[in-house]
Amino acid sequence: MIKVASIQMVISDEGKNTNLKRASELIDSVEGADLILLPEIWNIGYFAFNSYRNEGEELEGPTVSLLKEKAAKKSCYVFGGSFVRKSGDRLYNTSVLINPKGEVVAQYSKIHLFGFDSEEAKLLTRGEEICVVKTEIGAFGLSTCYDLRFPELYRKMALMGAEMFLVASAWPVPRVEAWLMLNRVRALENQVFLASSNCAGMNRGKQYVGRSMIVDPWGNPMVMGGDEESILEAKIDLAKGHSAREIFPAFKDRVLI
Repeated sequence: MIKVASIQMVISDEGKNTNLKRASELIDSVEGADLILLPEIWNIGYFAFNSYRNEGEELEGPTVSLLKEKAAKKSCYVFGGSFVRKSGDRLYNTSVLINPKGEVVAQYSKIHLFGFDSEEAKLLTRGEEICVVKTEIGAFGLSTCYDLRFPELYRKMALMGAEMFLVASAWPVPRVEAWLMLNRVRALENQVFLASSNCAGMNRGKQYVGRSMIVDPWGNPMVMGGDEESILEAKIDLAKGHSAREIFPAFKDRVLI
């Protein structure tokens, strides 16, 4: 049994230092979690496109350094949401998973970049590698926001042994119904758990959906947030994902066509 805490954070327009301070406070407020999640580009705000170049960081920058410190302090895993990562002249939307010793054990750069009413696809380079990381508390598949619309990514992660999908997101209000459905469907069709952390509040004039959730292998939300800043918690027995496939063997019955 593991305790998962998803931080649904309001993203401030006041800048990185403000958001780093708030994330630190929210992480500190979580007690007894084995895994803590944060949302997408929470340190500057997803819609701060004109700041991506100047505010982007290398892997050992202030954002990941803070998360490593917090993971070690809380003695838990931290799925650090995502940040704009600099690598040479390129920028990536990168997530990290940090272990209880404060070490980065996995990183994932967003494969599906969003181009509709967004500058992301113009400014960033897409990732190319699927990431499933096996830890002593479970096997996790890492993903980011728009990835949810692409079921083949999640099926591949399931085939690679993922027991829970982790989703960092900055999903905006106009597509709230898609968000609600896709979180549940990605878990249901692969018979695994899913935990998402979405932004809340207003950022650069855009309203985020919130409604982060933790979903069981039957597609049922165990807990779901509203549209305000909050922390969602659930205790999860990952073995129930395996038993779901035994009870209803749809995953085994699939036919490759």
